[in-house]
Amino acid sequence: MGKLDGKVAVITGGARGQGRSHAVTLAREGADIVICDIAAQIDTVPYPMSTPEDLEETKRLVEDLDRRCVAVQADVRDGAQMQAVAERAMSEFGRIDILLANAGIAGFASGGSWELTDAQWRDMIDTNLTGVWQSCKAVIPHMIAGGRGGSIVLTSSTAGLKGFAGTAHYVAAKHGVVGLMRTLAIELAPHNIRVNTVHPTGVNTPMVVNDAIAQMLGDNPSAIANLLPVEMLEPVDISNAILWLVSDDARYVTGVTLPVDAGFTVR
Repeated sequence: MGKLDGKVAVITGGARGQGRSHAVTLAREGADIVICDIAAQIDTVPYPMSTPEDLEETKRLVEDLDRRCVAVQADVRDGAQMQAVAERAMSEFGRIDILLANAGIAGFASGGSWELTDAQWRDMIDTNLTGVWQSCKAVIPHMIAGGRGGSIVLTSSTAGLKGFAGTAHYVAAKHGVVGLMRTLAIELAPHNIRVNTVHPTGVNTPMVVNDAIAQMLGDNPSAIANLLPVEMLEPVDISNAILWLVSDDARYVTGVTLPVDAGFTVR
């Protein structure tokens, strides 16, 4: 018996990194999975983004666990595309129990945050905040109609709890995710739908481990200096926290900002 037997999870940003880890972790506990990802490049993102091949590899990994997986190439910034993802989940599985709004991008200004371009600001907010809202907007009506409750986890960051120089667009988006979570937790409690955020420190994924981010961290080595003696977490460390949040083990946990950060935010 898995902790999520019979459940269906929709996971955005599922092509690689944390999203892939979340998909595999939840599938291992019995969930069927719907993953979506832009699987394409956004011009202002300074590192290579995921590909359709990445998306298919996550699907294969889930299916290797004898769970069903639907993979959809979709952009969280586009409300119509996210509505289509939710409708695909309902047509394939007839229910949605879990939403992991995980899709996100990273970036930084060349100097102060006032030097960000309009395009950098727009793409960051559209992906990391509006994309989370679009994902929730698409899925929540199906959760409510199902009448079985549910669990939503929004991926924020340590940057959703404190500021970082040169990343005002990222910090603003991740703080915004916390405000969205707290509001949805209040609104959805009568439907027994729980809403929480996770706040990872640096995680060993392609979004963090790349030349562009390495250059930024080289200029600001304290940006991910953890309290515990670990340079970065592994994606499964975040997945295990999310598994707890979406399982019945956390059935009365809602409205919580959960750091998974090796003590970073208490330095």
